Amino acid sequence: MAVESSSSHQFMGRSRQSFLNQDISPDSSVKSRDWDTTSRWSEQSNPEIVSPSTSSNWKHTHSSTPPGNRNFQKARHMQWVFQLVDVAEGLMAKMYKLNQKLDYPEPNTFQFSDSFWKAGVIPNFPKLCMHITKKFPEHPGKLQLERVDKLGLDSLYENVEAYLENLEPWLMLLLDLMTFREQALRLILDLSSTVITLLPHQNSLILHAFMDLFCAFVRVNLFSDKVPRKMIVQVYNLMHTMLRSGRDYEFYHRLVQFIDSYDPPLKGLHEDLNFVSPRIGEVLEAVGPIIFLAADTQKLRNEGFLSPFHPRYPDILTNSAHPMRAQDLANVNGHRDWVLLGYLVCPSELLRITGIDIAMCILLHEEYQLYVLPKILESKKMAKAGRAKQKEADAEYNIAKQVEKMICDVHDQAISCAEGIHRERRILLKQEIGRMVLFFSDQPSLLAPNIQMVFSALALARSEVMWYFRHIGVVSVKSKATRIVPVEIDSSDPTIGFLLDGMDKLCCLVRKYVSAIRGYALAYLASAAERIRFLLGSPGMIALDIDAELRNLFQQVIGCLEKSPKPQGEHVSTATADLSDFRKNWLSVLMVVTSSRSSINIRHLEKATISTGKEGLVSEGNAAYVWSRSVDELEDQLSTHACVKQLYYYRQHLTVVFRNTMFGPEGRPQHCCAWLGVASSFPDNATVSVPEEFLKIGRDAVSYVESLIESIMGGLEGLINILDSESGFGSLESKLLPEQAAIRMNHAAKVAMPSSKSMKSNSDLPLPGNESEPANRDTIKMLEAAVQRLTSLCSVLNEMEPICILNHVFVLREYLRDCVLNNFRRRLITILKIDRDLQRPSVLESLVHRHMNIVHLVEQHVSMDLTQGMREVLLSEAFSGPIRGLHTFEKPVQNTGTAISIICDWYLENVVKDVNGAGILFTPIDKCFKSARPVGGYFAEAVTDLSELKAFVRLFGPYGVDKLDGMIREHLTALLNCIDTTLRSNKEYLEALSAHMHNSRERDYYLKQVHELEPLINFSIQAGQALCFTSLLAEAAGQVLDANTPLLFSLLSDFTKHLPASLPEREDIRRLKTLTNTLGVTTEHDIALVNSILLDMVGVGDVTWGLLPYLYATCMTSNIWNTSAFNVSTGGFNNNVHCLARCINAVIAASEFVRAERKELERQLLSQQQSNRNGTELKELEAELQNLEGITSVEVNIKASMKIFIKCASTIILQSWSDSNRSPLVAKLIFLDQLCELSNYLPRSTLEVHVPYAILRSIYQQYFENSVPTLVLISPSRRHSLGIPLSHVPSRNGQFYSDHTVESGEGATSSTLKFAAQRKSPLLDLESSSDADIKPIGGGVRLSGPLDYTGMRKVSFLDTPSSDGTSGPSPLRRFVMSRSGPITYK
Repeated sequence: MAVESSSSHQFMGRSRQSFLNQDISPDSSVKSRDWDTTSRWSEQSNPEIVSPSTSSNWKHTHSSTPPGNRNFQKARHMQWVFQLVDVAEGLMAKMYKLNQKLDYPEPNTFQFSDSFWKAGVIPNFPKLCMHITKKFPEHPGKLQLERVDKLGLDSLYENVEAYLENLEPWLMLLLDLMTFREQALRLILDLSSTVITLLPHQNSLILHAFMDLFCAFVRVNLFSDKVPRKMIVQVYNLMHTMLRSGRDYEFYHRLVQFIDSYDPPLKGLHEDLNFVSPRIGEVLEAVGPIIFLAADTQKLRNEGFLSPFHPRYPDILTNSAHPMRAQDLANVNGHRDWVLLGYLVCPSELLRITGIDIAMCILLHEEYQLYVLPKILESKKMAKAGRAKQKEADAEYNIAKQVEKMICDVHDQAISCAEGIHRERRILLKQEIGRMVLFFSDQPSLLAPNIQMVFSALALARSEVMWYFRHIGVVSVKSKATRIVPVEIDSSDPTIGFLLDGMDKLCCLVRKYVSAIRGYALAYLASAAERIRFLLGSPGMIALDIDAELRNLFQQVIGCLEKSPKPQGEHVSTATADLSDFRKNWLSVLMVVTSSRSSINIRHLEKATISTGKEGLVSEGNAAYVWSRSVDELEDQLSTHACVKQLYYYRQHLTVVFRNTMFGPEGRPQHCCAWLGVASSFPDNATVSVPEEFLKIGRDAVSYVESLIESIMGGLEGLINILDSESGFGSLESKLLPEQAAIRMNHAAKVAMPSSKSMKSNSDLPLPGNESEPANRDTIKMLEAAVQRLTSLCSVLNEMEPICILNHVFVLREYLRDCVLNNFRRRLITILKIDRDLQRPSVLESLVHRHMNIVHLVEQHVSMDLTQGMREVLLSEAFSGPIRGLHTFEKPVQNTGTAISIICDWYLENVVKDVNGAGILFTPIDKCFKSARPVGGYFAEAVTDLSELKAFVRLFGPYGVDKLDGMIREHLTALLNCIDTTLRSNKEYLEALSAHMHNSRERDYYLKQVHELEPLINFSIQAGQALCFTSLLAEAAGQVLDANTPLLFSLLSDFTKHLPASLPEREDIRRLKTLTNTLGVTTEHDIALVNSILLDMVGVGDVTWGLLPYLYATCMTSNIWNTSAFNVSTGGFNNNVHCLARCINAVIAASEFVRAERKELERQLLSQQQSNRNGTELKELEAELQNLEGITSVEVNIKASMKIFIKCASTIILQSWSDSNRSPLVAKLIFLDQLCELSNYLPRSTLEVHVPYAILRSIYQQYFENSVPTLVLISPSRRHSLGIPLSHVPSRNGQFYSDHTVESGEGATSSTLKFAAQRKSPLLDLESSSDADIKPIGGGVRLSGPLDYTGMRKVSFLDTPSSDGTSGPSPLRRFVMSRSGPITYK
């Protein structure tokens, strides 16, 4: 069956309920035992429905009613109509529950699933039950069931009482169906034979009630075919005979007769409704014009039936172009159901003249070919047989032939043409509803007079939406072919979204101006009361002989209208405006005056009152009835005409169409609210008789909303990401980059050259502003469309009311906020890396700013602070734990800091550790790291420049700085532990070396005994490289802090300068120093960092650590110097040996601080243990003096240790050089000079004691003249004649002569310029400046390298050389009087 069960038309509204609350009394013809059997209806079908037999006053009312008062009995007929319609709905709900419990069986094909037998309704004996079902209507006792299933029959005997109890409620359902059929059919026959007119323009109210009962009767019987009626009756009677000694159930034979007569149901319907068929055909013929009008799209558009404007003059505002037609169009869905079911059960009415045309407007289903076509063929055969005898038979034969052809062809025609027809209707409704929303939003005062037009638009839109989803994806079979052809319904039709959105907006307008509509309706009712009173007093009415009861009903109608609230502008509540009594009385009047047995009928009333020149009495009453519903049943009418709750059964298609249309080229994202609002009506599909459906439908509705919200938020993210892509706002930003201007200038310069051949390539470059040209505006249009969709979607989501489904509340604004922030978080993680490599921090910062600008655009259309949310996201991605020195709480248990962890891991692995072996070098002049080959997608300088680190700090703030600094601290801790291990493993040899430093033979011996020297240098260089990176990071953090919070930066800086010096330091002061050191406020960054690490290490500061200068002095014998080459343009060595100097300075100084602090702690502990006889003030004074002495002694110890290192290193360097062992002397001397320049505790005068500054100056001078030939012109001089080893001197092209040295001379010219600009110092000393051969160019050019031997030169802290045993004659004394230079090769 293709007929779908739906709820009956609710045209009568609450009048039905008002009738149900009254006493009823049937006429004498319905006094039978059958009415008593309906007492189960209220229990088995619907608890809210009261059956006739359950009325407490049923028999009393019947006995007290005068038997001759037929007017009173006809007035009560309406109550029975409403009650039976409600009973029909309850019965269908009960059958649906049984069907659901039995897993939707197919009784006609005997297809039953395992769930059917396990449901507990039918005994689980398939052979037995199916056998007696197939033998229906034979009595089960005559079937010899022992031969079918002996074991099953015995088991049935044993548990017959339990099985009978389980099946009994469903047998009662069949009894109710049988009783309903009898009572409903009796009432239908009575109304059709007694009501004098059922035409829509004369008696529309009674017509709708009658046809509602008719359709409910048909639907109940059609749906009963889905229930296994035969099996239930046969099995129940079998068990009843077992339990009652072979006696049949009392209603068994009546049930068998009922089921057999309705097998199939249409067979019984054809027989039962044969007597009312002419009346049904009359009704269907009468509603034909309304159906034709609804199907004529062109006429609806041209005549303006759905337009609030005048159909001929659109500029003229009119209340309603076609008020009555608008009301008829609101009921067109019900009329279509009448036609569909009416011709199905009354097929002979198709032979009327207009029957074919009316049926052609309705989608006929395959049941017409199965059950209607045989009836037509029978009529055709009879007409053909009588053609020779009667002239009318010829016309009947032709009509039957046409109907036969129509039934055969209309199904295939509908499959091929229906989609186009309905698409045209949807387009019309989209346009008209859109105009209607704009019109009534601008002119709300005209909404009340046109409320029926609004209902018509809602009903037609609802019909088209339901048709679309009922047929999308449906598979049908053509009548003339066996192949299956799917209905071609476009699942991306954007008009569905427009219709749903238009319906939602119209409903919102009606609810917004409900007070105005009620006021207008009350005003109309007040005037209608006066007109009805005038008509009742007219001469024609006085001349009529109206009985007292009918006159009393008229007076009650007028009284109800006059008692209605008077509109005074205030809000009229529904409770104080109950007009149900008026509608009940008026329906009673209509039932009396439309009865053929009444002395005064509707025609008499119309003739008596129409002569007044106004509307007739019946017309006035009907109009008042319609307007009364706009007072207290406005919400019910909205739910009737605009409710789309049945879309619940098509929610999968609903989701698919939504996803295909919302963000399509013709879709509108702002329609999403209407799609979401549909789910609010889904729970209305649940019935009271099936309570478990409430939870199931509620869960499905919640799942549907969540699915749509996921799609909406996915579309929102897509719009944001489109704008944030390189083809979005990125394409506009790229045209503003300085590189674009440089490219344009380079091309312009090439074009200006006569020999240039780049004219063609230059023309390919787009000129600034070319995107504004009409031919190139596609990109701009795409961006404008994306921005418009984004802003409109955000505005709608912000203004949408919360969606409530059961106990779930969906607030779209909150989903929008979470979507934007989560998308930003994912976008941040995505752009961190490009092609599995880290994105440059400056580029990352620009991308984040671009995304934030888009979010600011969204923020303008929502009432939320999304900027604060983005800051929280950045904070959560930067926070991985408390900042050392600032926070005292422990790290919370939450997964945060994903982004900062990715960046820090990359920097640590690829820059600090250089795990990929990219040749990372630190360049002191440029303050960045450089690499021999790219680290991923960039060279190292592209991601370690100070500007890049500042961008990193601006993005992730102090938390990011602390995270990266903490990871490097862990790396430094591991390296310092390795240095400590090496120191302790060589303790014995270092002690012997310190004692025999001036004994060359012993010294060389012990130098060779020191092991793990190369790993020590490697660890130390790595530690120095880590210190360089943390120093750059701290400097970047300090600059950002100073630029953004200068007050805080100056506060920390000044406070750090005035911190009291103490040993040991207080915990709060130490924490503050750690914080300021991380943020780049302090100057001694390296020493403070290493000091904080050594304090946590065990054993640091003991006697072994006093041998640290000797350990590092042994590094001068390493093979690493053979490949070391100094680069003037970078200020460092080609193998990062200059980082060794940074490590030596920091580790030696920090170890002395740690040693002094731990000694002071031991002293304080001993002093506390001893009894102190002095006062407290004296103790504090002594402690302060000892503290100052301790700090001074620490500085002296640091200087002494550095002096020991310089002395030992110089001795090893110079004593190890000889003609046979030409060690790389120049690199080592430059290394010592760099250490002196780096350390605040090592003045150059200390180095001068061992290495004369003239040697160093000559080395630097030759480096400079070979690397900067264009800036400084130096002629050969006596000092230049000194023979410097060429293996350590760079040539003019930046390459070393030695095969073992490699210099990164990339960008030599620019680097040299930068070096010369940054090294502005006084010229050579007096001895050098007096040389006539040296002609410096520019007073700011320094030719001696980093040394400064003028007045700004460092002063030694020791005025005279040490006279102890460790000092001796300088190893370079033999070169003092040499005229050939300090170093010569033979």
